[in-house]
Amino acid sequence: MDHQNPNTRVVIVGGGTAGWMTAAALSKLLGRTLTVTVVESEAIGTVGVGEATIPTLLTLHKLLKIDERAFLKAANATIKLGIQFEHWFKPDQTYIHSFGYTGESCWAAGFQHFWLKSRALGIDTLDYGDYAPELAAAKAGKFGFLKPEPLNYAYHLDASGYAAFLRNLAEDQGAVRIEGRIIKVGQDSNGMIQSVSLEDGQTIEGDLFVDCSGFTGLLIDKTLNVGFEDYSHWLPCDRAIAVQTESTTAPIPYTRSIAHSAGWQWRIPLQHRVGNGLVFSSKYYSEDEAIHRLSHNLDGKMITDPRVIRFKTGQRLQHWTKNCVAIGLSAGFIEPMESTSIHLIMRGIIRLMQMFPHRGHNESDVAEFNRQMREEVAFIRDFIVLHYHCNERRGEPFWEDMAALSIPETLAHRIKLFKETGRVFQAQGDVFGENSWTQVMLGQGIMPERYHHIVDMMSDSELREFMERQKKKVEQILNVLPSHQDFLSAYTTGKSL
Repeated sequence: MDHQNPNTRVVIVGGGTAGWMTAAALSKLLGRTLTVTVVESEAIGTVGVGEATIPTLLTLHKLLKIDERAFLKAANATIKLGIQFEHWFKPDQTYIHSFGYTGESCWAAGFQHFWLKSRALGIDTLDYGDYAPELAAAKAGKFGFLKPEPLNYAYHLDASGYAAFLRNLAEDQGAVRIEGRIIKVGQDSNGMIQSVSLEDGQTIEGDLFVDCSGFTGLLIDKTLNVGFEDYSHWLPCDRAIAVQTESTTAPIPYTRSIAHSAGWQWRIPLQHRVGNGLVFSSKYYSEDEAIHRLSHNLDGKMITDPRVIRFKTGQRLQHWTKNCVAIGLSAGFIEPMESTSIHLIMRGIIRLMQMFPHRGHNESDVAEFNRQMREEVAFIRDFIVLHYHCNERRGEPFWEDMAALSIPETLAHRIKLFKETGRVFQAQGDVFGENSWTQVMLGQGIMPERYHHIVDMMSDSELREFMERQKKKVEQILNVLPSHQDFLSAYTTGKSL
């Protein structure tokens, strides 16, 4: 190990969600041994459309001891139980990918195997996903805290409000914000970053630099020239149009993802408005056509002008190089279909804290950090490609091209395994578990050819009773849950339900 001077001065370049999440975590959890400085320019906007999350965010909130009621108010947040995919497999077909677990599994086989045999026997069954309490609650517009088995949930949030909330938390823990645009990055003879200089003449020196400058990649790309692995041959969407609208109904506890002829549209309900966007490929739509399509598929009056966001899917060949760690969009981008952007920010932060170079630069830690981050991004990439590739939308060039795609071998194996055996094995480092892969593969039309033989240990009557118990369990949960709006109204004001 190289025992150089301790890395006590952390400089975070860029604010937004990535910058202030990093600042809040480092100052709160490692702050006694560090000084944390955030360099942020009000003149540089943030992407700020990543308004949906997955349940892993609650882990970071617990570490930071965040008051959930205060967070919900500050970020105008609502509850998210999953994502409804509309017209993805084929027009007029809809399914929900929910959080949590579907039915009961056994040591050898997931619930899908019991469901598959029930269907084969003609037993009266629900759709697979309807045995998931979270999915049923989403469809019913309900949410509440349950004991002893709480629902798995995440949030829809206002990214700007969330960043402001995290900034307050970070500054309360001693983090310092410096306003200014960076015009120069200083390096030593080994290429290590030493400082950043601002337009007003200030120079901020540091030991460890965190690049949260978004797609610009000011440090990781412009300064250190770290290469980029392009995924656009698998994920050709390279544009998004984002706009906010007034709410017309009470917020639903799930995100809507609506397939279009060359992309898809999101609808994310907050307490005070709705976030909307259209993700598309510029090969099939012009920006003007995309704006037209989105503006004619909105509920509610627009309260912002449509904004064009250009991006390329992929990731850095190294997320951490020398004394610079890229967190957020500077490290890479996988389109927001499954709300993984904030998750990857959080995973980068937690891994950085786990491998923090307190005693100086350590190549083995850097290599391990990069291996873990790159593998996790690749798992997410495969999961997103699955949604596009397995479709039966014909007569539309975009979807036909996606169906004919030569997909990653890792994804091809998962699909083949599930189709032939009904099996899903969660890989280490894959944020999406067996239930997620099963829900989406079934939703995208992949039906297993057989079920696990262990299900035959049940007699037909026992299987029928087992499936009925699963159905009643979900019904009992729905009966005690309040509506999502009633929950929000009571919980954010400190009232009991």
